[in-house]
Amino acid sequence: MPPFSAATFTTTLALVGVVVMVAALLSGVVDRWRLPQVAVFLLLGLVLGSNGLGLVVFGLTSPILQTIATIALVLVLFTDAVSVDVAKIRQHRRLAFLVLGPGTVLTAALIAVAGWGMLGLGPAPAVILGAALASTDPVMMRGLLRGGNVPGPARQALGLESGLNDIVLLPVVLVAMAFLSAPASAPPLGRMALDLFVLGPGVGVVLGFLGVAALDQVRRKLTVRRDYESLYALGVAFTAYAGAEAVHGSGFLAAFAAGLTIAAVDAELCDCFLDFGQAAAEMFLLLTFVALGSSLIWTGLSAVTWAGLAFATVALFARSAVLLVALRWQPLDARSRRLIVWFGPRGLSSLLLVLLPVFAGLPGAEGLFAPAALVVLLSVVIHGGAQMFLGKGDPVPVATPRADAVRAPDHDSTNSLVANTETITLDELRRLQATGVRVWLLDVRKDLAYSEADTQARGALRLPPDGNVAVRAAELALPRHDWLIAYCA
Repeated sequence: MPPFSAATFTTTLALVGVVVMVAALLSGVVDRWRLPQVAVFLLLGLVLGSNGLGLVVFGLTSPILQTIATIALVLVLFTDAVSVDVAKIRQHRRLAFLVLGPGTVLTAALIAVAGWGMLGLGPAPAVILGAALASTDPVMMRGLLRGGNVPGPARQALGLESGLNDIVLLPVVLVAMAFLSAPASAPPLGRMALDLFVLGPGVGVVLGFLGVAALDQVRRKLTVRRDYESLYALGVAFTAYAGAEAVHGSGFLAAFAAGLTIAAVDAELCDCFLDFGQAAAEMFLLLTFVALGSSLIWTGLSAVTWAGLAFATVALFARSAVLLVALRWQPLDARSRRLIVWFGPRGLSSLLLVLLPVFAGLPGAEGLFAPAALVVLLSVVIHGGAQMFLGKGDPVPVATPRADAVRAPDHDSTNSLVANTETITLDELRRLQATGVRVWLLDVRKDLAYSEADTQARGALRLPPDGNVAVRAAELALPRHDWLIAYCA
């Protein structure tokens, strides 16, 4: 392993800066044209890598790659867990079960069997590869879900899958890793279960609960600056990971458990708490894509054989076949069914999972990377290209509530009374009401905050923040040309 030199540090820091700037500058273009963001950063890595300018080259055992990949996976697991809406999962529990149960587990099993039969892998490597390639990519999935015209059922199913299927697959990878070197050297099943399912998640639950409780108490008594509250999310995620690793548990499971605990206690958090964590996770994901795109991911082209292409076909379309059957009797509209069945992109989450045994130095683990990279490259082309068209169609009203969200009437002279149509001050609200226009106040506080509060804005309508505020407003027949003002504090 080459030493970590000053030149390497400078190059890595420059790479981070380039990724952040390019991501920011292209964000509008990517969203407008639904370009596969992953493909853009793989090409950036190609330009900067050994086949281009030769500025950055990473090996599979590179400590820098291991560091950024680990941080990316920790943040993805944590932020996906924090964003889980427990009430929504209960409401759509059958759909969630089908997507995370058969849709994930059977897909992993089919890919593992294909790896064993077509690639000649042993049982443990085949299971690792199957579990890794059953994971769907959160970056490409978010690119589709950011559009406002994805039907509600498809949005729910794809959002749950991208947010939760890694936690179904990660334990499978970790257990298979224990048997990768030799079954005789694997730890006792009881010890393995304790480390994976008790110590790791237990540390995450404790630190997640203590972390959000401490934030709530300090914020109530001393206040916390908004910018530091956004950084606090990263602190909780990293502390949970490190705490679990210190007691020989799984830091990744701990990060997820910490995020899920925060979501379950329904704490009233600044929207920046999740937004900054998701932005940081996406930046590290894209940085890892650039690092892999500099040379490593193109080793997937070496797996282009008849057996390799046959395996890639199974890996790409096994999920669609499983969900086509599993969702057959689920009451879904045709467009939602097509989106759920088709859009299962493979990306960095798959590569991160398959890299775990490589980083652990397990024998034969490096041989799993090439077939996984081939599947990811093909998925970027197939699913990433289809992303530009899948989101198109009749607009579907979907809104995510946020503090002080405002809907301003079109061509209304009262617009001049409000400086910003995204937020509104109390003085601006009073001026609007003084003009005689109709203003509807929407109380979108979380259930816990709403039930514990002893005050409410006069005349406010209660709309639970379940992601369907616009739909609920339509059900209440609220006039489309009136002011709608939502508050959560």
